[in-house]
Amino acid sequence: MAIEIERKFLVAGEAWREAAYQQKHFAQGYFNDSGRASVRVRIEDEAANLNIKAAVIGSARAEYEYEIPLPDAREMLASLCLTEPVEKTRYWVEHEGHTWEIDVFEGANAPLIVAEIELEAADETFTRPDWLGQEITDDKRYYNHALAFAPYRDWPAEPTA
Repeated sequence: MAIEIERKFLVAGEAWREAAYQQKHFAQGYFNDSGRASVRVRIEDEAANLNIKAAVIGSARAEYEYEIPLPDAREMLASLCLTEPVEKTRYWVEHEGHTWEIDVFEGANAPLIVAEIELEAADETFTRPDWLGQEITDDKRYYNHALAFAPYRDWPAEPTA
């Protein structure tokens, strides 16, 4: 079984952009809205895959991913998914021995920007970049599956002090 260990954070500022060394556009859609796993189709530039993730909140969960033909993925996104695709551009940034994935969401989830770091162990230490904001690993609203069904633009405004 494949286990994904990752932590999620909001991004504070734009300083990460100058360190980004690669980017890809993602469009992903979901076949289910509840259950023990989320099942999605994802297009990454010109590649596609089917992904199944355990529907648990936290830093570690089971994940399975299988490459599929791009035309099939496009058809699935257009006709089988329950919502509009979640679209984003992912950037990769190296910081002190770790690779960060920065997702800049588009459409219904703009202007949300989320940083993720994949770890070898749940208790692995890492150095926080200056542009890293609040941790959201345990906030299910920020998971892509949740954003598909409750887009960021529809969230109530945060109270200001």
